[in-house]
Amino acid sequence: MFSLKDKVAIVTGASRGIGKAIAIQLSNSGAKVVVSSRKLEECEKVADEIKNMGGKAVVIPCHVGKKDEICNLVKETINKYNSIDILVSNAGTNPAFGPLEKLNDDAFDKVLDVNLKSSIWLVNEASPHLKKNKTSSIIIMSSISALIGTKDIGAYGISKAAEVSLVKNLAVELGPYGIRVNAIAPGLIKTEFSRALWSDKDKLKKQNENTPLQRIGYPEDISGIVHFLASDASSFITGQLIVADGGETITSTIT
Repeated sequence: MFSLKDKVAIVTGASRGIGKAIAIQLSNSGAKVVVSSRKLEECEKVADEIKNMGGKAVVIPCHVGKKDEICNLVKETINKYNSIDILVSNAGTNPAFGPLEKLNDDAFDKVLDVNLKSSIWLVNEASPHLKKNKTSSIIIMSSISALIGTKDIGAYGISKAAEVSLVKNLAVELGPYGIRVNAIAPGLIKTEFSRALWSDKDKLKKQNENTPLQRIGYPEDISGIVHFLASDASSFITGQLIVADGGETITSTIT
């Protein structure tokens, strides 16, 4: 029930970090993967890595903050494979760092376009094709910042919380077509995107001490969950948020 043999999977933000790990994991499980991100050359490196392992992958570049590029991503995927079974909306951004009172409209618009609107655009564009398969799966990458308040990344957290609500609504709308829609909320994962949060040794030590598993996460910790949600093993799960944070959000720093 974990096999993804011959299923077609689109993964956005797949050129590095969590997205790259997801693309490789889905390929290793038998899927034909569309590796997508803004930078063509970086995507090609991931696709080549997949092919060298015996997998199937094509590259279709896409800036998810631009609706026309998302439309092209879906169109070219259908031209190539004539089907879409798995949709992983993983690309994200966080250009705004600091209190919300200093958040400017341009930065907030970018956060919402890339982190939230892109998922709506992608799902709406792909849903006619997903509906044909009766067992399609959509996975949207949220964050534990959707569950907590912060001093510095409030705009990002707002967009990620909205994604969780989006997942619930999409699950209700698309459920009658056999399409499952779920979200994942990673904690701190060791990627370039989050380097500022783990590169400082003192901060990392404190982070580990406040996490029950005593470590931060790695991209592969998330790609396995995506594999599960994409497969028949999760055939009765929809509209849910799976938190993968080593237990960070269940603890209290109050002593």
